[in-house]
Amino acid sequence: MIDTFGDETVYYDGALTKKIIASAIEVHRHIGPGLLESAYEECLCHELSLQQMSFERQKPLPLEYKGIKLDCGYRMDIVVNNRVVLELKCVEKIMSIHEAQLLTYLRLSQLKTGLLVNFHTSVLKHGIRRFVL
Repeated sequence: MIDTFGDETVYYDGALTKKIIASAIEVHRHIGPGLLESAYEECLCHELSLQQMSFERQKPLPLEYKGIKLDCGYRMDIVVNNRVVLELKCVEKIMSIHEAQLLTYLRLSQLKTGLLVNFHTSVLKHGIRRFVL
């Protein structure tokens, strides 16, 4: 299931994703658009800590192919509560490749919920997409 932030349909991990989205909005409200992804990642991790949410930053994602584990260097930006994958962007427009990247991370990690957050927007809620497998 792919949806935008505005729809209030019941989601897997809906309460947790709402808290994460609120944290991302707080970061965006304070520093605005136009910075590098690494700055937003740092600030969002600080905000998640303030909200007492557990997370892993730059979590390695091994790839297994026909029984062999390959170290390809894939890393998920942030994984919250070992349940929600956050993929952060700072781009003019979210492209299908960004969506495919998050969906692949969800499939490989066997997690069900992901948020694609594009901080390069004037209003952050327009830059958030929620994905549920």
